[in-house]
Amino acid sequence: MLDPGDIRAVAEFLGAHPPFDALDRPTVERVAASVALESLAAGATVFGPGDGPVTHLRVIRRGAVELRAQDRVLDLLGEGELFGHASMLSGLPANFEARAAQDTLCYRIPVDVAETVLSMPAGLRYVARSLAVAPGGLSSLVRAPTTLLADQPVRGLLSGEPVICGPDTPIRTAAERMSAAHVTSVVVPLAGGGLGIMTDHDLRTRVVAEGLSGDAPVSAAMSAPAYTCAPDRTAGEVLIEMAERGFRHLPVVSSTGSVLGVIEDTDLLIARARSSLYLRQRIAAATGTGALAAVAAELGPMVIALHEGGVGAANLMAVYAAAVDAVTRRLLELELARRPAPEHPFAWLSLGSQARRESLPASDVDSALVWFGPDDATVLKARLVDLAGAVSDGLRACGLRVDEHGANAAEPSFVRSLASWQRLIAGWIEDPTQEKALILTSVLVDSRPVWGVHTGTPVADTFRLASHAPELLRLLARFALSHRPPTGFLRGLVVEHGGEHRGRLDLKHGGAIPIVDLARWAGMAAGVSIASTPERLRAAQGAGALATADLRTLSDAFALISELRVGHQVAQLRAGADPDDHLDPADLSPLMRTQLKEAFRAVAAVQKRLGSELSLGVQ
Repeated sequence: MLDPGDIRAVAEFLGAHPPFDALDRPTVERVAASVALESLAAGATVFGPGDGPVTHLRVIRRGAVELRAQDRVLDLLGEGELFGHASMLSGLPANFEARAAQDTLCYRIPVDVAETVLSMPAGLRYVARSLAVAPGGLSSLVRAPTTLLADQPVRGLLSGEPVICGPDTPIRTAAERMSAAHVTSVVVPLAGGGLGIMTDHDLRTRVVAEGLSGDAPVSAAMSAPAYTCAPDRTAGEVLIEMAERGFRHLPVVSSTGSVLGVIEDTDLLIARARSSLYLRQRIAAATGTGALAAVAAELGPMVIALHEGGVGAANLMAVYAAAVDAVTRRLLELELARRPAPEHPFAWLSLGSQARRESLPASDVDSALVWFGPDDATVLKARLVDLAGAVSDGLRACGLRVDEHGANAAEPSFVRSLASWQRLIAGWIEDPTQEKALILTSVLVDSRPVWGVHTGTPVADTFRLASHAPELLRLLARFALSHRPPTGFLRGLVVEHGGEHRGRLDLKHGGAIPIVDLARWAGMAAGVSIASTPERLRAAQGAGALATADLRTLSDAFALISELRVGHQVAQLRAGADPDDHLDPADLSPLMRTQLKEAFRAVAAVQKRLGSELSLGVQ
């Protein structure tokens, strides 16, 4: 802890640099009181790709820090500049490396304090501005997954029709129309072109306070000309302009001059409430399962807003997974607060798409538990199984899907000591012909701790030995190649022929899973355990397990299918339906049907070629 004199010195320094310079003195002092000093030797790595979400915001007091990717310096930060906020806000691992360029001293601010500052208007302005002007290479790495507020077009924040009246309309009539429409402004087209605007603030200051008659024309109380913005401007850009110009209302005008609506500063606050940052803050603050379920009800609207804001499928899935991680952690915290402390440390593992950060509202939340202690801790195992059952019930109460018959930490077979998991996995590697060995390998290699002991990925890392197990790899390849893309029938696409999804295309099992399985096999052959599907494909190509052309084919196909899955589920969420992966091909445009058909055929061709190269007899 810093002494009072040091805290004052830190506050003086922070208060001279953005975004802290826009905060009041008590807030800056509270931030300063949370600071820890961090000394970095020249060349020291602060964080890097795959290290997990950044848990501290850092401000450089002395020295310099390089931001690097692919052995290229993207940016050089100096005194007073901060870094780490992109990963911290999104809840995702950084996609670049931060390295001390010289001996450096940083002020390290914990995530809870930093998130509070960055969710304030001054912090939001700073984030929006910093991401908007990030250097080319860095921008592509940090913009997309980070802030819904910064990247969402303002058109997505408009609600209802604008109230429009002529300049000669009596103020009283205009005010009555505003009240009837539950809005706080009226837009006034001007005779010579342009717009005026009268707001509730104008009514208070120009009409009531100055005694202007309600029979006077609205032109006597309006502000003109009104500053306007285009519908494709991002909310972050508009927020900056509104703050800098002192506006609370901006008419949004189309390219043809039509008034589409009026954006208010409160609309931007609502957008913040649906951002992943603010949602995770509310999740962490929930005081019980009921309160948590009420917050989790915003996961669907968050996904819709991300999609409408143009966030790509890969980043949207990752942000959604981070929010589900937050729900899981809070449920564990609430349950553990009511129970005796376990006698040995343990970790909750997310499995499958959640572990790969590729989950969507239709995805199951699969899980397992690992404890770090002796195998014979039977009492602990029983308590952990009971805990997992309560957490699973909580996940269901929060609207998330938990498969009772799938991989579930509430099942005793998915609760083991680390040594037990390692022995089990070693047995599968040695003899992959054991019952369910291939299926369970596919499940457990996708495992990531989200609560408890976070020392890497202890269970998944055991599978690194698989790169030296040719029989396991051969059987995993055969297993992966057995899942074929749906090509051949209706408009070149295979659809289901019966049941509730008759005539629909299964985008998950027929589209995504063949690629996911291939990437898992190829990644394991390259010595990679848990990673996203695109990361595994890149690692496999780098290790020579996958041809460059195949990497491009599978990556592009996975991106296309992911975008279609997201779009389909967002449409279902908007309609109030339960999301799934069963798409009616008739809902696709002819061009998109052609692209999807060609993607499936390209994946099938990769499968056939790999089957031939590996002598697996895949046709």
